[in-house]
Amino acid sequence: MKKIAGLILMLITTITMTVEAQSKEEIQVAEAVQTLTKAMIDGNKTALENIASDALSYGHSSGKIQDKAAFVDAIVSGQSDFVTIDLTEQTIIVKDQTAIVRHKLSAQTNDGGKPGNVSLGIMLVWVKEKGNWKLFGRQAYKL
Repeated sequence: MKKIAGLILMLITTITMTVEAQSKEEIQVAEAVQTLTKAMIDGNKTALENIASDALSYGHSSGKIQDKAAFVDAIVSGQSDFVTIDLTEQTIIVKDQTAIVRHKLSAQTNDGGKPGNVSLGIMLVWVKEKGNWKLFGRQAYKL
């Protein structure tokens, strides 16, 4: 029992140290990524429009590039339908008013009513606009 308690304490300490190691800006960017992820799963048009920069460049692993309107429309219409999204190995680098986020994305999809799974590498570029982090660029690549 003491071993388990010790392991739990070590885990809590590690998690606490990781959270403390993040800057305020990194935490805000991580929250923006969570907001984006939830909006993509929910197909929430208002949330997607609010989190994306008007100058968004959204790149798919196929090479297809969308602007903000096309990105939002594809999600809201169900053309690009995320049922679940799991992000792992996320890193965040913030420099002034710009942030780069990299992670691996695994998702269950239902694009156009056709069930599927994707596993991609993602790079997101975020910019701070009027005090809020906005998605400025996204590029997916095949793993």
